[in-house]
Amino acid sequence: MTNTLKFISVPAKTGQPPKGLIVILHGWGANAEDVASLSPLFNLPDYQFLFPDAPFPFPDSSFGRAWYDLRIENMYQGLTESRQMLTDWLQSLESSTGVPLLRTILSGFSQGGAMTLDIGLKLPLAGLVSLSGYLHPDVGNVEIQNLVSLPPVLIMHGRQDTVVPLQAALLARKTLESLGATVQYYEFDMGHEIRPEMLELLRNFVVANA
Repeated sequence: MTNTLKFISVPAKTGQPPKGLIVILHGWGANAEDVASLSPLFNLPDYQFLFPDAPFPFPDSSFGRAWYDLRIENMYQGLTESRQMLTDWLQSLESSTGVPLLRTILSGFSQGGAMTLDIGLKLPLAGLVSLSGYLHPDVGNVEIQNLVSLPPVLIMHGRQDTVVPLQAALLARKTLESLGATVQYYEFDMGHEIRPEMLELLRNFVVANA
């Protein structure tokens, strides 16, 4: 495990200071390069993209990373450490980029989506995007409920997802709305994947909120 998060940075294409930051967290067993390859498809030239690598090595892989271990059901080994590292890293971005959290969108796919909905609810971010993600079991806690307001949330999920079933997205929507968050929710006829039409919705969400 590293002491800090390594990441890929893709600067704004305009050559001007970025209008906002878009942080995208990869899923279990993937890495920053996997999601960074999508950056040309977002059509957001005014924004800077950041793609961090999760701190833990993926089992039996020379390149995959993990935010925590999913091999033992509901154990989430390593989650506490990843929470702290990701929180510290996000809070350091304003000094390194000049962009405040209030103009930062945090998003993630699968396990990265779960980290987004976990960490993001505790920080004053511009918005949260969960792609095929899920909630950790302790998300309705007092710490979150004591916040004045929650960031707006965009949830997108496949109806045929056999890795993270659609029920996880429905539960996330219900829980976040009960906490007072504004939630945009979309389902697609697909499995556990990212489709171009999802990126268009993400783009619209970023432009509206960051």
